[in-house]
Amino acid sequence: MQADPEPQRFSGKAAAVNQEGPPSTALVPAAAAAAAAPRVVRRVLGQQVPPDILENAALNAAIAILPANYSFEVHKTIWRIRQAGAKRVALQFPEGLLLYACVIADILEGFGGVEQTFILGDVTFGACCVDDYSAAALGADFLVHYGHSCLVPVDVTSLPCQYVFVDIKMDTQHLVDTVRLNFPAGSKLVLAGTIQFASCMQAARQQLAADYPHIAIPQSRPLSPGEVLGCTAPKIVGDCDAIVFVADGRFHLEALMIANHTVPAYRYDPYPRLLTRERYDHAGMQAARRAAIEAAAGARCWGLVLGTLGRQGNPRILAQLQGLLQAQGRQCVTVLLSEVSPAKLEALSHGIDAWVQIACPRLSIDWGEGFKLPTLNPYEAFVALGEVPGWWDAGTAYPMDYYAADGGAWGSTYHRKKPRAPGASPLAAAKAARVAAGAAAVSRRSGSPAGVGAPGPTM
Repeated sequence: MQADPEPQRFSGKAAAVNQEGPPSTALVPAAAAAAAAPRVVRRVLGQQVPPDILENAALNAAIAILPANYSFEVHKTIWRIRQAGAKRVALQFPEGLLLYACVIADILEGFGGVEQTFILGDVTFGACCVDDYSAAALGADFLVHYGHSCLVPVDVTSLPCQYVFVDIKMDTQHLVDTVRLNFPAGSKLVLAGTIQFASCMQAARQQLAADYPHIAIPQSRPLSPGEVLGCTAPKIVGDCDAIVFVADGRFHLEALMIANHTVPAYRYDPYPRLLTRERYDHAGMQAARRAAIEAAAGARCWGLVLGTLGRQGNPRILAQLQGLLQAQGRQCVTVLLSEVSPAKLEALSHGIDAWVQIACPRLSIDWGEGFKLPTLNPYEAFVALGEVPGWWDAGTAYPMDYYAADGGAWGSTYHRKKPRAPGASPLAAAKAARVAAGAAAVSRRSGSPAGVGAPGPTM
């Protein structure tokens, strides 16, 4: 096991690499796409892949070009495309898998009856970035999203969509041996990781169960067992001696550490096959976020940023925040951005007292101190507006439940309960009274009426 690294914070990767080069020759004029005869593409498909696909020698030879330990589910994809009757298929990859895009596109055109494939080149950070809108705008009738789980249900996307997790086979035995070497038998361990290693985690758990009868793989529904996102992690229930996290980076592990700040965490990287003790500056992060929340609490004019990178921005959360601000007599301006950066918000900050970015919650957590004005995520905005107590008052960990089915009202899950009406909590009522009193005082001094601030314009 490697020596302890220094405590880290704000170490998420901002892999916003521009995709340059000539446009794909597969693109056709919009007028031509619009003139095409309408076709009904099926959403509900059968699961059993027929033998003529599974046993196709030429197809299997083409698939053999791809890495053998990466499951791109090509047979299943071809079967679904055929069943759906799709002819124009869009492919979306995270940056690390884009090098396989052309090979997969050629296979789908050669064996799936696909007439055109579109490779979406915009940066893709997670399943929240599934870009069905862009795919539909290109005239695609089917989308395949690689590398992430199904956060946006396929019955919600604007066109039929298939999620391919890209399960990666690793040396499970080495992981098992590493755990046995570093943790005494009987230790209460938790196994978790990114979705690519979900099957390996299950296999490792079975092999370790005899020596570690309390080993567990937690789940935050609707995610898969053991799966952790950068914004959504399960809360570990009961005693736990250590977390063993399977991933090649820290970003997702940090979410699990934030949600379970008292549990020691170790990361197993399956590529160099190393186990490292990981640390996080919880005190520094919590102090920074509490300061931003308290600074924003008295803001009169709020800027609401709705992220437009895929499905990152949730209009439902935007509507909730607009309603809360209106109920409390505050003004707001809505801005649409595909990328949220300090420079962009600074250029738009005239008359703004605080920002809320409805895009990636980790942007505020990891890089919030880089913004000149308080820049909150939806949970922090709910705290600042008095809808929920801060974690420091509630005596809990900072919540990482953005897509959890049982998460707070600030979450973006598609499996949530009906949100509470704005201003329904006692905290909100007290906050609204204080704001109204302040507005009345300002009105008496300035001689202007103290009206209720309605949601402002959209930029």
